[in-house]
Amino acid sequence: MSENNNRRDFMKQLSALGILGAVVATGVGGATYLGADKKLLLRPPGAVNEKDFLALCIKCGQCLQVCPYDSIRLADIDEGNGVGLPFIEPHRRGCYLCPLLPCVLACPSGALDHHVEDVRKVEMGIAITPRMNACIALKGENVTKEMINRIYDNTVTLTASERENYKLEDFPNKSDKRELEEDILKKLDTFEGKACTLCADMCPLPNANEAIRMIADSKSGGMKPEILEGCVGCGVCVEVCPTSVLAIKARVDFETYYKKG
Repeated sequence: MSENNNRRDFMKQLSALGILGAVVATGVGGATYLGADKKLLLRPPGAVNEKDFLALCIKCGQCLQVCPYDSIRLADIDEGNGVGLPFIEPHRRGCYLCPLLPCVLACPSGALDHHVEDVRKVEMGIAITPRMNACIALKGENVTKEMINRIYDNTVTLTASERENYKLEDFPNKSDKRELEEDILKKLDTFEGKACTLCADMCPLPNANEAIRMIADSKSGGMKPEILEGCVGCGVCVEVCPTSVLAIKARVDFETYYKKG
């Protein structure tokens, strides 16, 4: 079955559940999009421009409910005055760019643009490297188990014992969400004891080598990440980076940040 047919089937399922068309007045007008630190919050994939997003989003939480990675949160008072608006905190969980973009399809109000069907064009923001001097690849250090363990703490579907022991347990009849989140942790575990390439190798884009890559640093003799034009600002590199080298600048594209400054 084609991806377009899968998307249509998904929309039919949402319609049957009464999700589509569930637009209700919720008094979004006037809500600020600034976080407590006065920076733009990172919105889910397909979010329209911020002014229109504020006007259109009805705070229904459907995008959050269909997200298989638990990437989307609803803002509370700590994120500013836009309480109830969806956003992504990449240090806690990046967006893994599901091929069918279920969050976009679930949005009943147009705050997430249904015309966005390609994960390479979600235009959430751009990755930046404000703490490059903290990069362990630059220092020639290897990935440790302790560095990976933080991602276990970010994973909602794990049991308390799995979080305590930082080890996956085998369960029958796993949910699709559990399978997807296990896949992330299993892949991360393969990096233990190796030179760090987490940001580049965990990028979920199908064209990841056009979004981020590791390059040699002539001064240190180590490697470091380089952000490329294909980056869409999903934030996975931020989540998996062991030392907070990276950050996401929301609502900014590669041309604006890296070429115009």
